[in-house]
Amino acid sequence: MTTTPILQVNTLDPRAAVPEYHSEEASGLDLAACLPRGDCAASVLSIEPGQIVKIPTGLSLAIPTGHEGQVRPRSGLATRRGLTVVNAPGTIDADYRGEVFVALINLGSRPVRIEHGDRVAQLVISPVTRAAVMVVGTLDSTGRGAGGFGSTGVGQGSESEVSR
Repeated sequence: MTTTPILQVNTLDPRAAVPEYHSEEASGLDLAACLPRGDCAASVLSIEPGQIVKIPTGLSLAIPTGHEGQVRPRSGLATRRGLTVVNAPGTIDADYRGEVFVALINLGSRPVRIEHGDRVAQLVISPVTRAAVMVVGTLDSTGRGAGGFGSTGVGQGSESEVSR
């Protein structure tokens, strides 16, 4: 029998939104911006094209041992506004207890406003497999060998056909 991992959430700011799944089959919990209090301008942030901003969530987490938190972009923000998680997926290790921030980059051509409470990313809790590291003198050979980026093709045509 599999047990459901428990994600412990500590709200560092009483206005912080506790992560939640927004549909029955959702794999990600939504993370929301927890912007500083103050005048109206302090509760709104503008991300300029090309700018990277760390968005506070007002939360710290205890991710279950043997798991990680993967911070991923929200597809609507990415496709409609050009906002994505710059280090996607960002990893939150099980032993991290500080405030969770979301590093967003604006890849669009216009500034994007983020308001307090806006859902800015999703958090997926995933099991982690840790490998034992073994230093060796040589590796076994494969059909691919040392072929790197694009070496297995891009689709039905060759790369030169695709880039034309």
